[in-house]
Amino acid sequence: MRETDGAVLAEGTLGHMPAYGSAHLSMLVLLLVAAVLLVRWARRAEAAQVDRTLRIAGWALLANSVFWTLWGFMPWSWNLQESLPLHYSDALRFIAPIALITRARWAIVVSYFWGLTLNMQSVLTPDVNYFVWIPLEFIEYWIAHLSGVLVPVVLTWGLRFHSTWRGYGLAYAVTAGWAVLVFTLNLLVGTNYGYLNGAPDGPSLLDVMGPWPLYLLVEAVAVAVVWALMTWPWAVMDRRRGTPLAGPGALLRQPPSSIEGVSPAAPARPGAAAPGRW
Repeated sequence: MRETDGAVLAEGTLGHMPAYGSAHLSMLVLLLVAAVLLVRWARRAEAAQVDRTLRIAGWALLANSVFWTLWGFMPWSWNLQESLPLHYSDALRFIAPIALITRARWAIVVSYFWGLTLNMQSVLTPDVNYFVWIPLEFIEYWIAHLSGVLVPVVLTWGLRFHSTWRGYGLAYAVTAGWAVLVFTLNLLVGTNYGYLNGAPDGPSLLDVMGPWPLYLLVEAVAVAVVWALMTWPWAVMDRRRGTPLAGPGALLRQPPSSIEGVSPAAPARPGAAAPGRW
């Protein structure tokens, strides 16, 4: 082990990206600008164009996720502590593209809650060590974590998919199930994916939640409360507006004019048939 700029690095590490250095701050600015522009575009562009573009983006992100996962298993980059796709953000690398490509309701819900909370820890307090090739690893880290925020932002505020309380419950159940699985694997192979078996070396939000394993309980409660606060405004607003459910499962609601592939209906002419809804 060695220490550089206050960061504890494993042997063979090429370097470390400090939190709130110039590289990190530039990514935060990029995220803010991209979020604003993408939401404006999703609301103003023709619905079919938005649908087609988001699906293409989903396929591109999915292909990149497959590439980066395979890269981690190559002999030159294999690291038991880093290469297995077991962090929440690693799983989100695949779930977010699935949400863009298929608009599967479960994927949209999980992307919303994971992307804007669990994934945000890696955006706001990154813990990045470089092992093989710094430019590629920097780019891949930020593709994963920025898209993990931008996908749910576009789907929620651009296409107006709103989670219901049932969606909240599904997301929490999936999160708890993933935690149990990863915690068990960490015990078996001596890893710390998801920081479920110990706090990260660098500063993070977990520092204010107490020592391990107490912070696991605090985090579980905090996640339940924060996600409830992320659901409640949509539930109240959609109930008042009579927003219909978006597809089976009652996981999401979406205004009819925002349904993918359907443009907002123009006011009906007197005597004209009302447009169908689905």
